[in-house]
Amino acid sequence: MLNPKNNVAFLRAEVLKNVAKCFLENNLQNADDLPTIIVPDDTKPLRGSLEKDRLVVKQQCLAAMGWTPCEVDENATLKEMGQKALARTSAEKATVSVLPHACDACPKQRYTVTDMCHSCAARPCEVNCPKKAIAVTDKAHINQDACIKCGICYNNCPYQAINKAIVPCEEACPVGAISKDENGVEHIDYNKCISCGKCILSCPFGAIAHNSQMIDVLNALKTSSRKKVAMLAPAVVGQFGNDLGKVITAFKKLGFDEVVEVAQGADVTTRTEAAEFIERMKEGAKFMTTSCCPAWVAAVEKHAPELKPFVSTAGSPMYYIAEIVKKADPNCVAVFVGPCLAKRLEAEKNPNVDYVLVFEEAEAMLAAADINVTTQETDAFAVEASGQSRRYPLSGGVAGAVAFVVEGKAEYRPEAINGLNAEAIKKLKRYAVTPPADYNMVEVMCCEGGCIAGPGTMCMAKKAALMVENYVKASPDIEK
Repeated sequence: MLNPKNNVAFLRAEVLKNVAKCFLENNLQNADDLPTIIVPDDTKPLRGSLEKDRLVVKQQCLAAMGWTPCEVDENATLKEMGQKALARTSAEKATVSVLPHACDACPKQRYTVTDMCHSCAARPCEVNCPKKAIAVTDKAHINQDACIKCGICYNNCPYQAINKAIVPCEEACPVGAISKDENGVEHIDYNKCISCGKCILSCPFGAIAHNSQMIDVLNALKTSSRKKVAMLAPAVVGQFGNDLGKVITAFKKLGFDEVVEVAQGADVTTRTEAAEFIERMKEGAKFMTTSCCPAWVAAVEKHAPELKPFVSTAGSPMYYIAEIVKKADPNCVAVFVGPCLAKRLEAEKNPNVDYVLVFEEAEAMLAAADINVTTQETDAFAVEASGQSRRYPLSGGVAGAVAFVVEGKAEYRPEAINGLNAEAIKKLKRYAVTPPADYNMVEVMCCEGGCIAGPGTMCMAKKAALMVENYVKASPDIEK
């Protein structure tokens, strides 16, 4: 994964802010000017020329408007697509897509020998290569036609003289959903994709984007007579500053009539999952996994159906808070705001959730509206959630919350899978055949560190984790 502080991330934030600002100022009538506004004439090109940078920015603007760029006619203008976006009555199907003009068509993964090779006498690279693909003369040489990319030479070289060249997006994808076409350009297989967003965070060319629902939400805030409710995920702590009370006020100033805490829904998830765990253990189940992470649930559905019987049937915190919100006002516009792209997949199956924003988009909306969070007055949630459920966005948080409720009612031995990757999925699939001897509750988080490291976050994960922990300490315990 790239360090979150990088030019691609800065540009993505600028695109979102300027698209939101264009909507607020003139209903996207001047959208065709956006590439030049975002990449002015005095800008140092990131991709060799300002023309190419602006072409990529146009595609990013299309994604910010809610479109899948590779499906839009290249001759269509931003103004045209902006007006079509405003005419939508519901969001487009959630996608993660490659921007064809931005993809660098990186060479396939391979191992190469650098000048650090000493042509040593031990030659562990040559001796241990299972395909005899290495020969040593002046230095080691790898026959790429014979190499099977196993990495044994890489792991054996005492000088670290062998370089592993990767394709960042492919390396990051835990389910093999992204691969090259005949021209070397990446494409995404939607039958495999779980919308985790790891490819977006890994591509150093900003060539992968998700289609935002930001314009749909802004349009609803501006034109809809229905009550608008923002549902803030517990990972919100630290994302917009140090005072959550000011964040609540800022969202109301943006146009939301009510702001509720998704951790309130997490309280329901905690109690429901705890009750289900106790019942399953009584029935002799070997283990159960959590069901809060939508990328994990999608991974089970698409890649490991054999694990489905072991996944909790409890709804996610978003599911329960949306249910609470819609019971109070069935006609309201319910907008989930969180760190996760995969929530959009979950929302498509839930009629109680109208739209999903990630924190990065909400930040762009606030900036475009010239709302400074730090200068707002402090507000509070009408209903406060428990500390256990407010800890959900940290790895181990869900399992810890369930443990608090289960305590004394069943034997509870948790394991936390801190980040989904190919190896973790293999491990979990083995559990379906041979249940883990040491664990009977398995928490799975797709993002390393938990939701605080999701693809839609802005705050550095370590800082966010500290702030969440402090918030938890000041919160009441859940009622068992």
